[in-house]
Amino acid sequence: MTTNTPTRTFDDSRRWVTEGTTLLTSAIDELGVADFEADSRLPGWSRKHLVGHVAANADALGNLISWAETGIEKRMYASPEQRNADIERAATLPVDELLTWYVRGAEALEAAMGRLTAEQWRHEVITAQGLTRQAADIPWMRAREVFIHAVDLGAGITFTDLPEGFLLALADEIRAKRGLSDDDLRDVSGSLPDVAAWLAGRPHNLADAPELGPWL
Repeated sequence: MTTNTPTRTFDDSRRWVTEGTTLLTSAIDELGVADFEADSRLPGWSRKHLVGHVAANADALGNLISWAETGIEKRMYASPEQRNADIERAATLPVDELLTWYVRGAEALEAAMGRLTAEQWRHEVITAQGLTRQAADIPWMRAREVFIHAVDLGAGITFTDLPEGFLLALADEIRAKRGLSDDDLRDVSGSLPDVAAWLAGRPHNLADAPELGPWL
């Protein structure tokens, strides 16, 4: 497998946030109350854990938007322990309360992103991994969360349901972060959704691809 570096624009990422949120929300809306207690596709996480994580992520990225908007430092999470505690707390919430948090967070993040000026999008913030990024990367960070976790929900969505442009950008990014060369990928052959799933450490249908650990 060889790839050319795909073009991912800011407008692409903003559009993918909307599309990914719609996809994930539609899948969540199809679940019954008891379905939230079932396992997601992420080891050790129920669907409640997963939805809570996506809700907490919206709040955390909203902190970065606030930082870009006001110039006052506001980190994504107070600590890794606080992040983990929020996810565990989500698993204990009544479903209606969990969904209210999820919807409120998604709507608040979208509204906050809509307020930023072109200059504010260029302001630098620091991610949960300690990386300095322009605020303009925040929509891409959110798009990854909603699209990939829509698959992780285990409610019938697969990587084949995700936009081709998103999958190209995702595969390119993960490949770079994993340090995989053309030689590493020479014998990896399959559809784009399967290759992206493999790179992300998710189930795939590639026959001879080496095992990779989870990503995101």
